[in-house]
Amino acid sequence: MPALTLPAQAPSQLPAHRWKVLAVGVAANAAFSAAAAGLPTTAIFMRAGYQLDNAQLGLALGLLGLGVALFELPWGLLTDRWGDRPVLLTGLGATAAALAWMSVFASPAHGVAPSLWLLALGLVLVGALGGSVNGASGRAVMAWFGEGERGLAMSIRQTAVPLGGGLGALLLPWLAARSGFGAVYGVLALMCGLAALSALCWLREPAHLANAPAERGAAATPLRDTRVWRAAVAIGVMCCPQFAVLTFATVFLHDFSHAGIGTLTGVMVAVQLGAMVARIASGRWTDRHGNRRGYLRGCAWLSFLLFAALGALAWAVSGSASTPAAVISVAVLLAAAGICASAWHGVAYTELATLAGASRAGTALGMANSCVYLGLFLTPLAIPHVAAVASWPMTWVLAGLCMLAALPFLTRPQKQPATERPGPANPGISCAATSETP
Repeated sequence: MPALTLPAQAPSQLPAHRWKVLAVGVAANAAFSAAAAGLPTTAIFMRAGYQLDNAQLGLALGLLGLGVALFELPWGLLTDRWGDRPVLLTGLGATAAALAWMSVFASPAHGVAPSLWLLALGLVLVGALGGSVNGASGRAVMAWFGEGERGLAMSIRQTAVPLGGGLGALLLPWLAARSGFGAVYGVLALMCGLAALSALCWLREPAHLANAPAERGAAATPLRDTRVWRAAVAIGVMCCPQFAVLTFATVFLHDFSHAGIGTLTGVMVAVQLGAMVARIASGRWTDRHGNRRGYLRGCAWLSFLLFAALGALAWAVSGSASTPAAVISVAVLLAAAGICASAWHGVAYTELATLAGASRAGTALGMANSCVYLGLFLTPLAIPHVAAVASWPMTWVLAGLCMLAALPFLTRPQKQPATERPGPANPGISCAATSETP
């Protein structure tokens, strides 16, 4: 059965309210990403403030991802059953409360570090509750935007991840250094509260989806659809190199190159801002050319080459890693690899949600994000041990190999006659049923 989509309409005929819904999705994802991607940029201060070694630091940074991985799929199922609005309001409100609790009870104060289990509990709670934003906001975008705009809309929504991470990279290390982690968690709680307020004001389900009959067949049961599972696993594996950059790039630059706080912040902000631009551009480009799957394979190969080059460069300068030329070269290549490893998200999530159908997009996105955040748990857990046993250069090469490992799960695009290829003049044609049929 075909996936449920909006009627084939020109963008000018679609409801203008869809842009407010997209703004809610951006705000929700940015607020949670400021915690998920922003907290790792405070790794140096967290290691000192909580008196952790690198293995404990990796565990702490990974626990937030574990919380998301465990509860992302239940949130997706609840989203498809209850709708976007109640799930997003519940999740954001509860996440704000968990962060406020951490600000009071799980923050170092007066030189005294709280127990590791308190930090662990808080991060798992934030992940478990904050994971609600992914499926709910993605389902809302799929419901309000037609096929001809979905790649762009989902990519804009996905820019919220580097946007929130960039804001976190700019603000959180400074807050951690000046005011401590009580202020860090307090600001993150405020951001989640404001995102919940935007959802309360603007988010609702469109009439065509609320009144549509339940889908049947494979499109209605993504948990039984092997195409959806393949896409979800591919997304999860391809995220591991990105998480390697987000969680341990600052530790790598600090310990390997002896880089200062300015360089650390500059690299992380460059990765997040570059990813934002790349995601929007890739979404728009694939909407016009109907080549999502080919684009995803190209990103995987390019990311592998960049991470392999980073490993080779780190090995070559290992004897003089702290010289200005070496620091700049490593920082630039690290930023480029991080941007490329983040550029494809909106395109991949659009393809996944198209396969599942708009009314079941919450479940499909929950499946993918369970894989993604399992990677966020395992990646920082593994990196300290890999770096200790095999060196930092080999760590980055292995990160690149993850991109190649995802290729068997990505469906190869099939070439069709030019007259059958989707273009901007055919907004109602689904990529899942034309030039990229499985």
